[in-house]
Amino acid sequence: MGYGEAALVVPEGTPMGGYVDREGPSTGVLDPLQVSAVSWSAGGRRFALVTADVICVNEDLARRVRREAGGEVWLAASHTHAGPETGCVPGGAPTPGPWLDAIAAACRSAVRAAAEAERPCEGTAHRGELHGVGADRSRPDAEAVVPLDVIAVRDGGPVGVLVVLPVHPTVLPAANRMVSADLVGAVRRRLRERLGDGVWVMVATGAAGDISTRHTRRGQDQAELDRMGDVVAARCVELLSERGTPAWPSSGGAGLAWAGRRLTLERATVAADVDALKADAARAAGDPVAARLARSRLEGLRARTGGTGPIGVEVSVARLGDLALVGLPGEPFVAVADDIAGASRERATVVLGYVNGYPGYLPTADAYRRAEYEVLASQVAPGSAELLAGTARELLAELRP
Repeated sequence: MGYGEAALVVPEGTPMGGYVDREGPSTGVLDPLQVSAVSWSAGGRRFALVTADVICVNEDLARRVRREAGGEVWLAASHTHAGPETGCVPGGAPTPGPWLDAIAAACRSAVRAAAEAERPCEGTAHRGELHGVGADRSRPDAEAVVPLDVIAVRDGGPVGVLVVLPVHPTVLPAANRMVSADLVGAVRRRLRERLGDGVWVMVATGAAGDISTRHTRRGQDQAELDRMGDVVAARCVELLSERGTPAWPSSGGAGLAWAGRRLTLERATVAADVDALKADAARAAGDPVAARLARSRLEGLRARTGGTGPIGVEVSVARLGDLALVGLPGEPFVAVADDIAGASRERATVVLGYVNGYPGYLPTADAYRRAEYEVLASQVAPGSAELLAGTARELLAELRP
């Protein structure tokens, strides 16, 4: 196994993605963006997982990276809302030319570095609850607890860790115009500090469609990023101190396999009463929490695009020894990942979101009964998330030896 990374340089004056209400382009860099890659090889085959500090990955970019990097490559977005605009339109869109070239080049460099650094290592999977960082952003009374996955890589001593965090990495506000990896970057920094020099840290965003820091953060600045990053890092260290589940051995005898399936999702036909939503916002004016939720519902309608016709997506799975990875496109709800992992027969199953395409939000069928931001903004019909979950389960079963 190997690890590599490459810088993703964002010039001042770059249009930023993530927030419709941002009032201008970038004015500087709060913390640098990067592309990270981990690779596994066996029997002349190589699988690489690549994460990029961007708002989303469109299919044209994912195809190009896979073609140019060689082998099987998954490209996942961290979903930072303080990075460049990469053509993030629910349902899919072309990636702007300059960023198509720049991100693809950084991915090639990171994958090449990971392949060159490969050496025999063993992996263990660690899972536990993370408190106080993420919660259902549409329910202020929801418990602030999410699952946290940490994959430890060792060669006698610690070599690196892959963290999968199912929380929208959005601490910084829409008014921010400084480039930043936001919460993902803060976790990387704080965990590196705790693990010491020579131990790499890669952070991927899990199924975070309905989970954010809205009800847990105490501010929206660098100090709060540091605090929340430290909460996650401390929990990662706790999990790493536990025994964990064997994922793959260092002997090289681990199986390496992957599969994918193309699906077609029907477009949503959800109708909303705009006047009623505006009236709700007006009535909630005296309650900050209720007002924020009411504004979110209106923002959900604004976020909808005028696209027509079905949306093509890809579901990806991989088996790395006894570790199963699932890559879902867009923004699946955390319950979708729970459904996949709970039904899996693998020793450890980890689900990532924002992989190889962007159909937008993927709410559970049950969520469509509520007029919440994610449902109002979603481009896909009810049942789409369950179709993806069922497909992932089928693909994992087909890969089982």
